[in-house]
Amino acid sequence: KPPEAPAGSSAAAEPAPALPSAPPWYSTLRVEPPALMRYALGAACVALVFAVWWFVTRGAAVDRIISPNKLPSPGEVWDSIDKLPDGALLDGIFASLGRVGKGFALAALVGVTFGVIAGSFRAIAAFFQPLVIFGRSVPISALIPVTLLFFGIGEKQKMMFIFFATAPFVFSDTVRTIALVPERYVETAQTLGASRFQIITKVLFPLALPDIVTSLRFLFGLAFGYIALTETINIHAGLGFLINMSERRGSAVAYLMLFIIAILAFLFDWLLRYLQRYAFHYRKDL
Repeated sequence: KPPEAPAGSSAAAEPAPALPSAPPWYSTLRVEPPALMRYALGAACVALVFAVWWFVTRGAAVDRIISPNKLPSPGEVWDSIDKLPDGALLDGIFASLGRVGKGFALAALVGVTFGVIAGSFRAIAAFFQPLVIFGRSVPISALIPVTLLFFGIGEKQKMMFIFFATAPFVFSDTVRTIALVPERYVETAQTLGASRFQIITKVLFPLALPDIVTSLRFLFGLAFGYIALTETINIHAGLGFLINMSERRGSAVAYLMLFIIAILAFLFDWLLRYLQRYAFHYRKDL
């Protein structure tokens, strides 16, 4: 038989106070919304843009808010595919992807390699800093005549244009990600007797690699937008070449090419992000 409660105490134990519930995601700083909500918000943004676009370009040409010479309607942009030569769009997509892929692969190889070294040895980073600042500050269009002088008007010039346009950014982002690796990992490796080469290859680079890949994802989209600048020179295939053709075939073709570039960049970013999350599944913030 359990002992009786002492006089003056409550007969039943008071319930434990309930833990406070977390505030909703939409009223909390730096909290990601649920996955479905993220997709819904993104789709809502795209729908709003197209709705505004349709509204200002609806009706006959004389009744529109914005002249069709400046902004064709969504339907007119879509119908402009028929104005392109047969197979020109697919040929342009593959040609531009090939040029961007070669130039950006070279930029990633050189920028990441030297960035890891410079991030590990700050004296090397200080040595390259003026050159990198110069490369990041030069207007992109100014690289076109320079690359033409050194590499001619062929495919090599297109590849090197993408390389010089993106390599400084790859390098500086890699240096930053290496520098952000917590020092305690380096100290632990030193305590265990690791050499400097082992610390770089087995501690600094693996820990910084997820963020390096994130930087490369964003910069690839940037490079894909840059290619249109140089595909107007001695080129008979490419998205930039098709944009240049819009001077003869109407502004709708130029808007179509811009959308094609944006859609391709989005698809590649989505694919790379999926592979990144699979490869670095332990990073929940990717």
